[in-house]
Amino acid sequence: MTQATAPTRATAVGMTHRQILEALSGLLLGMFVAILSSTVVSNALPRIITELHGGQSAYTWVVTSTLLATTATTPIWGKLADLISKKLLVQLALGIFVLGSVLAGQSQSTGELIACRVLQGVGAGGLTALAQVIMATMIAPRERGRYSGYLGAVMAVGTIGGPLIGGVIVDTAWLGWRWCFYVGVPFAVLALIVLQKTLHLPVVKRPAKIDWWGATLITAAVSLLLIWVTLAGDRYEWISWQSAVMVAGAMLLGALAIRVEQRADEPMIPPRLFRNRTITLAVVASVAVGVGMFGASVFLGQYFQISRGESPTMSGLMTLPMIGGLLVASTVVGRIITNTGRWKRYLVAGSALLTVGFVLMGTVRADTPYWRLAIFMALIGLGLGMTMQNLVLAVQNTVGTHELGVASSTVAFFRSLGGAIGVSALGAVLAHKVKDYLADGLAGLGMRASGSGSGGTLPDVHTLPAPIRAVVESAYGHGAGDIFLAAAPFGLIALIAVALIKEVPLRQHTTSTEAGREATVAAGNNAPVVRTGGQE
Repeated sequence: MTQATAPTRATAVGMTHRQILEALSGLLLGMFVAILSSTVVSNALPRIITELHGGQSAYTWVVTSTLLATTATTPIWGKLADLISKKLLVQLALGIFVLGSVLAGQSQSTGELIACRVLQGVGAGGLTALAQVIMATMIAPRERGRYSGYLGAVMAVGTIGGPLIGGVIVDTAWLGWRWCFYVGVPFAVLALIVLQKTLHLPVVKRPAKIDWWGATLITAAVSLLLIWVTLAGDRYEWISWQSAVMVAGAMLLGALAIRVEQRADEPMIPPRLFRNRTITLAVVASVAVGVGMFGASVFLGQYFQISRGESPTMSGLMTLPMIGGLLVASTVVGRIITNTGRWKRYLVAGSALLTVGFVLMGTVRADTPYWRLAIFMALIGLGLGMTMQNLVLAVQNTVGTHELGVASSTVAFFRSLGGAIGVSALGAVLAHKVKDYLADGLAGLGMRASGSGSGGTLPDVHTLPAPIRAVVESAYGHGAGDIFLAAAPFGLIALIAVALIKEVPLRQHTTSTEAGREATVAAGNNAPVVRTGGQE
C-alpha cells in the first residue's frame, strides 16, 4: 500500500511548468468566475437595492448571504476533496454557481435575490476551497508561491473587471442590472469545458463519512451570530433580551459544534489541526484579513455613489488603486517567495500595510481629495496581496498530503467567516452611524430624519434637493470613514498573529519525510485506495 501513494507525489513533482499551467487554466478560469460574481454587483448594488425597494439591511445581506454560504460549505468541499474526485467536485461547484447566477438574475425582490445569492455562495465555496487543494496536490510548496501569484493575479483581474463590468451594465439602459448575474455564465461554461480537457489528477478514494451534524451546527451558530449583528441597533438595542437570547444561542450551538467535531470520525474542521501553532495563528490572521478583504471594501461602491455622487462605472474606476496594489503584491511577492523559500516577512509587512491603510481610510469624508483616497486604497491592496494566498501557503507547508484539503479549506473557511462577520458588523455600524449623522444634519436644517440609512431604502442622491443632498452625502461619507476605522484593529490582530508564527522554509516537495511517513501509516490503517496510473 506504500507504493500506491507514490504516483500522487511523483505526478505532482514531475509536472513541467507548461503542464501545470495547462492543468490550472480551467481552474483559474473558474476562480475568475467566482471572483467576478462577487465583485460585479459591488457597484451595482446601490442601484439594485433601490429598484427592489430594499434598505441598508438588505444591502448588507445580499453580500453576507453569499459569504455565509461560502463559509459554511468551504469545509465540506475541502473534506470531500480528500475523499473523492477533485475534478468532479470543481465541475459540480461550477454547475451550482451557474444555476444560482441565472436564478439571481430573475429575482423580483430582495428576499429572492438573497436566497439566490446563497446558492451562488455554495458554488463559490467549492471553487475557493478546491482551487487551493488542487494547486497543493500538483505543486510543491517551494514552487507554490509562484503559482499562488498567478491565482492572485486572476483574483485581481476579476476584482478589477467586476466593478467595471457591473458599472457599465447598470449604466447601459438596454442591459439593466440583471445582466450582472448573467455575465459570468459564459465564463463558467467555458471553465467546465477547459477543466474537462486539461485537468488530470491521480484518483484517490478512501472510505469515510461526512460530518453533516458538525457542518449543520457550525452553520447555525454562524448564521445566528450574523443575524444578531445585522439586526442589533436597528430592530432592537444592542443590550436587550433579544440580544442576550441570540448570543447565548450562538454560543450554545458553537459549543455543541465543538463537541461533535471532537467525536466525529471525519470532522469538518478537525480540532487536532489547532494543536499546530502555525495553523492556529494563520486562522486568527485569516479571520482578521477576511474582515478587511470583504467587510470594509464591500462598502466602497456605496461610498463613491452616495457620498460622492459617482456613477457605477466611475465607482469601479475609482477603486483601481486598491486592486492595482493587490495585483502587484500578489504576483511580485509570489515570485520572490518561490525564489527564496521565505514567506513570513511578507505576511508581517502585508498586515502592517493593511492596518495603516485602514487607519488612514478612517479619515475619509465625502469631500476627501481623491489622490489621498488612491494612496490609502493602494496600501490596503498591497496588504491584501501579501497576506491572502500566503497564509494558505504557510499552512499547507505544515501538513501532509492527506490533510491538504481540510487544512486549506479551514483557512479559507475562517477568512470567509471573518468577511461575513465583517460585512454584517460593519454594515450595522454604518447604518447606525448614518442614522445619527442624518438626524444631526437634518436637525440643522430644521427637519426631522426619516428611516433612510437605517432600515429605510437607500437614497438616490441625484433626486434630492441640494441642501438635503449635502447632508446625505456628508452622513454616508463620515459613516464610511467610521467603518474603516472600526476595521483597523482587525488588521492589528493579523499583524500580531503573523509575527508570532514560526517560519519554516518552504519544502521542495509536496510532502516532507515526516508527512510521507504519516501518509504511509494512514494508508495501512485506513486503506486509501489509489488506482495506480488512473486519472480524473
